[in-house]
Amino acid sequence: MTPHQTPLPPPAQRLVLFVADGLRADSLYEVDDRGISNAPYLRNIMLTKGSWGVSHTHVPTESRPGHVALIAGFYEDVSAVARGWKENPVEFDSVFNESKYTWSWGSPDILPMFAKGATGDHVYTHCYEAEKEDFGTEDASLLDTWVFDHVKGFFRSARNNETLLSKLHERKVVFFLHLLGIDTNGHVHRPHSREYKNNIRKVDEGVKEIVSVVEDFYGNDGSTAFILTSDHGMTDWGVHGAGHLSETLTPLIAWGAGINSPQKVASQQYEDTFLKDWKLETLKRQDVNQADIAPLMASLIGVPFPLNSVGSLPLEYLNNTAHFKAESMFTNAAQILEQFKIKMAQKKKSTLSFLFSPFKSLSESKQIDILRKARTSIHHGKYEEAVSLCSKLIRLALEGLSYYHTYDRFFLGFSVTMGFVGWTLYVILIITKMHTDLTRSITNKEGAGCLFQYTFLAVGVLIAIFLLIQSLPWTYYIYCLLPVPIWYAVLKEYPVIQRLVASFVNFQPAQLAGFLLVCILGIEILVFSFFYRSSLSFGLIIFSMWPLVTQQWNQAKTIVLSWILSCLLLAVFPLMPVVGRKPSFSLVTTAGLLILLLASSYLVTCLWKQKKKHMPCKELTIYLFQFLSLALSTYIVNSTRSSLHNKQGLPTTNQIISWTTLGSSLVVPLLSPTFLFSRLLSIFLSLMSTYLLLSTGYEALFPLALALLMFVWINMEQEAVQRYGISPKPKLAALSFSYTNDLTQFRQLHLDDVRRSFFFVFFQVTAFFGTGNIASVNSFDPTSVHCFLTVFSPFLMGALLLWKIVIPFVLVSCAFEAVQVTTQLSSKRLFLIVLVISDIMALHFFFLVKDYGSWLDIGTSISHYVVAMSFTIFLLLLSGVAQLLTTKRLALWKEAKHHSL
Repeated sequence: MTPHQTPLPPPAQRLVLFVADGLRADSLYEVDDRGISNAPYLRNIMLTKGSWGVSHTHVPTESRPGHVALIAGFYEDVSAVARGWKENPVEFDSVFNESKYTWSWGSPDILPMFAKGATGDHVYTHCYEAEKEDFGTEDASLLDTWVFDHVKGFFRSARNNETLLSKLHERKVVFFLHLLGIDTNGHVHRPHSREYKNNIRKVDEGVKEIVSVVEDFYGNDGSTAFILTSDHGMTDWGVHGAGHLSETLTPLIAWGAGINSPQKVASQQYEDTFLKDWKLETLKRQDVNQADIAPLMASLIGVPFPLNSVGSLPLEYLNNTAHFKAESMFTNAAQILEQFKIKMAQKKKSTLSFLFSPFKSLSESKQIDILRKARTSIHHGKYEEAVSLCSKLIRLALEGLSYYHTYDRFFLGFSVTMGFVGWTLYVILIITKMHTDLTRSITNKEGAGCLFQYTFLAVGVLIAIFLLIQSLPWTYYIYCLLPVPIWYAVLKEYPVIQRLVASFVNFQPAQLAGFLLVCILGIEILVFSFFYRSSLSFGLIIFSMWPLVTQQWNQAKTIVLSWILSCLLLAVFPLMPVVGRKPSFSLVTTAGLLILLLASSYLVTCLWKQKKKHMPCKELTIYLFQFLSLALSTYIVNSTRSSLHNKQGLPTTNQIISWTTLGSSLVVPLLSPTFLFSRLLSIFLSLMSTYLLLSTGYEALFPLALALLMFVWINMEQEAVQRYGISPKPKLAALSFSYTNDLTQFRQLHLDDVRRSFFFVFFQVTAFFGTGNIASVNSFDPTSVHCFLTVFSPFLMGALLLWKIVIPFVLVSCAFEAVQVTTQLSSKRLFLIVLVISDIMALHFFFLVKDYGSWLDIGTSISHYVVAMSFTIFLLLLSGVAQLLTTKRLALWKEAKHHSL
């Protein structure tokens, strides 16, 4: 692509860009009851010198993609999150790259990526050390003070440096100040806190000082443009990443050379109540999309528009001639049209000519016609007409980009659907053939017929040739060729298909309809839970009635009553607010004390039932250590909170104990006996020690409620399995996880095992959404990791939060291992049923993926599909972890004979 630049001289020689990381629009624009603003200088700029509005950001509302949108003008692919938003997955053009020189100050997480993406050596970065981004010690506003002090020092030193002085007086110069303090204070103290508002005041004072320094340095030549904005906002509970309005509405204030003065108006077009709340009803508000700021900056200083920018120049901000505005819009349109033409050429090259369907709304003749008319209008001084034509061309080009981006959607969607359906059918046939008694009389044939094999081989070759001719990406071969061997494997099992269909025909119509209705209802509850957490509560209430329907009430009234109460208790959590929004460390303390009380009561009860009223020394030592860890975790959570609140930092002792607790929680359970409840109790106590350290509120009680239900579930399944004639009924306390290695005890599948597998998937989904939507970034509270570290480290923080998320999953997986032991069923057989359920869910979400609507809707639909797709792999990994935790044992001292609990 070739750069596109406005041919007329720009209004500004230089630009100063302030980005206040994490600054919400309402936090900057609002005034108190006395009419006093948090940022009096900037409010005065809005009232007397510049233009203002709201910049609408896109999901994910994170620092890196926000800055890329601001400075490069496009919305970056979320794949960059895999590198912590630090590396450049794709090198990109930016306003900094197009500038003559850019000097930047701020965070080491943001500045280097724009220097790395620049050609030549003209983007200079000045970063503070990463260790300064500490949530727990000094006031985070010192990060912004560092930036302001270094900028002032930079201009002072420039007066005595002729080389630097010469560079600073060049045209097309940019100064970028990245201010991280507001974001950091928002994470730690929340956006409505005194610290957050004080930081805004410090930024306001700092901006005032920098403007004065810059103007003095250049002799008030009137050639400097200033822009202040933010990369993203922040929720009331101190997080960002999703599409809440508090995250996507950020401020934009522009003043100086080339910027319009304030405009008084009688009425405005916006239907929200923000203008009234901010007391700005009569001051013209001009909203933009975040990517529109890049072309605005490029136009102000006269540099080419960034090559991949999809922003539309906001003319309302420009104070220049109508001719300049028309030329700038023409340049903007030509730059976006160039992207459209390249995208179309790429797609045309990779598609057979008789199959290619161009974007009809913007044919080549129409492109030429609009450009010709726009150029003619400019030549004849009809600037408004030219601007209108260019705006139309930009809109059509962006629609065309979207069209070619999704050009192969139906083709690929059909291939993926065929693969999904074929794979699901194949797994069902494997279950029927290998793990049931339905196909016992079927004799194995030596492969399929030659004609059958050659037919599928020919289909595969034709598809490969079709893809090869079009030079399509290698991923297309996977999508299109994978269904061929899958359906070959399915149709090869024709006798099994016949037997399976016959078994369904033998069902009574009412029974078959009831079974299918229950299956559909179960899947829909799982799907709905991704959108409405309360549907999990509905499912748990239905589950609580299960023993009454199957008449298990007559067999074990106490266990059934415990099941009902446990289901109803767990059903409360999905109805509660998303965790992290209102921290309550008293609930964490309560959870710790409850776990200690219940665990000790259980041990005493078990000992009382035994003939020997004592516990082996080894087990007693393990449990005492775990009780001590729980008590310490409860204390450290409160101690760390108090220390951070007093700005004394994270105590080293607390940090050492926290990391030691985390490390020991993976080892200590392996020292306990492998008897069912002895090992499960040990796993629960160890994992909860870590979970408490990572908790901030009611979520600390969630694993306890989940574990209680899992305990009852194991007992319930033992009662239910007696209907298959397994006798005598084994004593649960005598069963060991080591039995899972004895294949001779495993039985064939029954229809009831579908319910067991569904319960497992449902409980895992409940662990996923029980305390919030963990697929959403803004469900995380950064204060969760403060017992381990307070210095900003995205990967380490992410790893700790991931382990917190995994703990409830591990509890369910370990309980599922116990269910397999009590029901004498192979984990492989049950897992195949789980695979079918998760594949049906994934196919469901595949059809729900959107590329239209709000960015929140698009991001949510994609995240749900990715979660459902990876669910099977995730459960497989969890199964491996659960088997390790339940079956393996470390012998650190000589074994002694003992009784199980």
